[in-house]
Amino acid sequence: MLLDEKNLSGARKKFLIIWLVIIAVLLAAIFLIGFGTGEKEETVKEAMRDGVLHEVSRIRFFGLEVNPAVISAFTVTGILLFAALLIRIFAVKRFKYSPGRFQTVIERMVEFFSDMAEKNSPSRTGFVGAYIFSAGTYIFFSTLFELFGLQAVNTKGASVTLPAPLADINGAIAMGVMSYLVILGGGLIFNGARGVLSVLKDFSLPISMSFRLFGGLLSGLLVTDLVYYYVSLSFVLPAVVGLMFTLMHAVIQTYVLTTLVSIFYGEAVEPKKKKTDNKNKEAKAREA
Repeated sequence: MLLDEKNLSGARKKFLIIWLVIIAVLLAAIFLIGFGTGEKEETVKEAMRDGVLHEVSRIRFFGLEVNPAVISAFTVTGILLFAALLIRIFAVKRFKYSPGRFQTVIERMVEFFSDMAEKNSPSRTGFVGAYIFSAGTYIFFSTLFELFGLQAVNTKGASVTLPAPLADINGAIAMGVMSYLVILGGGLIFNGARGVLSVLKDFSLPISMSFRLFGGLLSGLLVTDLVYYYVSLSFVLPAVVGLMFTLMHAVIQTYVLTTLVSIFYGEAVEPKKKKTDNKNKEAKAREA
């Protein structure tokens, strides 16, 4: 036992020493290169502005000049649809009563969103559960998409990295408006004019959802671009910052938007409470 403990402590010390050496080498490289000595083709202001508006880095798509986020959106949508098709054809028919790892992951995902729908919209859970599952899956994986660093060629012949689809204001507005239309449609179908009026009074809802989603995802993108912009900070740190912000925003924005949609949908489709008839109650009490 003593020998095992000594060997374990020795391995830990070696591991710690290796990491300290790596960190020291990276710090030495940073200070030797210097802060901001590399030549930049654009200022940090231009880099941040293009990260938001994509005025320079545009891509040709079937003869049209589009933002890189459009290509990202089509790519993520195609991957998710193809993955769903493969799961339905090859995996679902093999699901068992005692689930394996993959089946457990799928069931946990479905249960998470179905439980959210039942909690926030107890009267009508079917459609909103399916919608928040689809929207949540798209938000989560489209946010992680930027970690792969896929490249495309812009109209000027330069290589650009495809961003997260929802880091573009147009993609965020599309998601917010679509979620609002789902809530509005649910209110119209189940409660008629009363349901529509209850949703229309929250006219700022699509704007708030869109900009909350856009702002959350864009902040991580801009911080990562800012770190990458300076040569002195472009060793190891961008990978850590990018991974941390991306994972954090993927989880937070997925949870926030699906929760908001399920809550407002539940309010829109909530059945009208019937008025109790006091006379009938008194008559039944007398008969009793």
